[in-house]
Amino acid sequence: MTEAAEMAAMDPVTADDDERRQAQVAIHVDRIAEQGYTIVENAIDPDLVEALNAELERLERDLDVKPAKNDFEGTRTIRIYNLLVHGKVFERIPIHPNVLPIVEGVLDKGCLVSSLSSISIMPGETAQPIHADDQLIPIPKPHPPVVCNTMWALTDFTEENGATRIIPGSHRFDHNPDYFGTYDSIPAEMPRGSVLIWHGSLWHGGGANRSSERRVGIAMNYCAGYIRQQENQQLGIPRAIAKGFEPRLRELVGYSVYNALIGHIDKKNPVFLLDAGGDHRMVWDI
Repeated sequence: MTEAAEMAAMDPVTADDDERRQAQVAIHVDRIAEQGYTIVENAIDPDLVEALNAELERLERDLDVKPAKNDFEGTRTIRIYNLLVHGKVFERIPIHPNVLPIVEGVLDKGCLVSSLSSISIMPGETAQPIHADDQLIPIPKPHPPVVCNTMWALTDFTEENGATRIIPGSHRFDHNPDYFGTYDSIPAEMPRGSVLIWHGSLWHGGGANRSSERRVGIAMNYCAGYIRQQENQQLGIPRAIAKGFEPRLRELVGYSVYNALIGHIDKKNPVFLLDAGGDHRMVWDI
């Protein structure tokens, strides 16, 4: 009997749970391949949702954040960027066990944090232009996923309050949407604590908020390890903060090497910059 089989025999509940988790991940990955998106309902513990909401409220006050003056970011939308520098609670987002395995299934385990920001759509906001998150990457479409993004619902997402609007199957189109074009879309409605995950080629956009309450979400975006990140994580996150990240988060923000080659520094894994050890073998050493 193999070691894995012996462990499963000793702890069948754990083995069964792991199989169920893997099966659920596979279902979500297949949905993204087919429809371009999936929703993981109630993925986030209510205590974490409360903590994130409280931190965003604090940051909005402390940083005196105001809406932008363009239609894409929204003139009645509060956005806070580079959240990993603003508090320990945000470090839990990129590595969340109910979300990251699905993203890894879409991209691979060499994926990176592309950006981490909050999006709070206030009453009266108009709909964001429909777009694809990878449309500035100059490669022909359709193509394998190079971007996989997620939206964390810190409030209920409804059609009335501006739930993200999506066009299922559009990740297979051979072109990008026209800015300010008019397209039929559906709202990705989901209860607070859920997460929307989508292929970077999916056409989508924030909805109009016709309610009297804010729609609050966190955009946790990932990219393939060979694609440049949307927010420059290595320059945007001081090393003193990155040193405090757990190993997987260090890898996700770029202190890692993709396929034993891409991202090295003088044939070393850049994690050495954080005074950490690691496997520095390169592709030609394997």
